[in-house]
Amino acid sequence: MTAPDTLGLILAGGLARRMGGGDKAMIKIAGQTILERTLARVAPQCALTIINANGDPARFAFTGLPVVADDVADYPGPLAGILTALEWAAANAPAIEWVVSVPGDCPFLPRDLVARLHRARAAANTPLACARSGEWRHPVVGLWRVDLRGDLRHALVAEGLRKIEVWTARHGIAVADWPTEPVDPFFNVNTPEDVAAATKIAAAERV
Repeated sequence: MTAPDTLGLILAGGLARRMGGGDKAMIKIAGQTILERTLARVAPQCALTIINANGDPARFAFTGLPVVADDVADYPGPLAGILTALEWAAANAPAIEWVVSVPGDCPFLPRDLVARLHRARAAANTPLACARSGEWRHPVVGLWRVDLRGDLRHALVAEGLRKIEVWTARHGIAVADWPTEPVDPFFNVNTPEDVAAATKIAAAERV
């Protein structure tokens, strides 16, 4: 199948506590920031791409992309960023019915992410899909239908829901699988040790 037009969402709003604070997306891996690596892989798969981040948006101005902050109070986690993207798409790109979300700390994302997530949800006849590598599901790496935004806002604001998998289970979610060798495409950078490991991977695998 040909994947329908999809909005790409880079979730760059994490607090990076284990890295001592700051933006994990701006950490350099073999001379490139994680954000640059993420955009190089994800943006070509998407009709449009936006960044979800709180604080001063000017720090991402070099990308030339819209930077959209959460509008749900108290930093409720990635579901707030996903909601932000669904509502942004409805207001600014109404022809786009799908959003793909990726975290801002994964430097080796697959270049076929969007197509495979769409194939998985179409085969399962579900409105949602997420990635899995090996035994690990990655609920933040997901495909979301824009018309579910009202239900998601209610879950976040009225119910106080924070767990992605609790909400996705209500609607049905397909899983798309990737191998973990030679590189887990969803390797994420949380600590200085992860930075060192990612730098070695980038050098050895030229990814």
